[in-house]
Amino acid sequence: MSSSEDNKAAVRACFENASQGNFDVLDGILAANYVVHPEEAHGRDGLREMVEGYRNALSGLRVTIDQQFTEGDYVATRFTISGRHDGELMGTPATGKEVAFTGITISRCEGGRIVEEWEITDAVGLLGQIGALPEMAQG
Repeated sequence: MSSSEDNKAAVRACFENASQGNFDVLDGILAANYVVHPEEAHGRDGLREMVEGYRNALSGLRVTIDQQFTEGDYVATRFTISGRHDGELMGTPATGKEVAFTGITISRCEGGRIVEEWEITDAVGLLGQIGALPEMAQG
């Protein structure tokens, strides 16, 4: 397997295991100095805290990897997260609604482990689905 393929496999394993709550597996996937930007989540525990927020708010959480691309030590992953909003999310009480939102993560790998990631998700789309945004002014 090429290093690009190893890196894609590491990123895919991170998504799959974190979304299922298998955080102990991440020690073999994440570098000791791992960090997620812009949240500044550090290490396995930082990632766990970030992911657990979604797992507690969205029952039946599913993460689907829609596409992955590699260039050198970088892996770009486009993904969709879905589930039922059964717990508090970003200060919004449970609505029971099925939600889905997308995101993109760019992961930098070294030696087959993820060192850092930059993640952007459609938080506005998610908040709109659970009714957490004010009505837009009509022009």
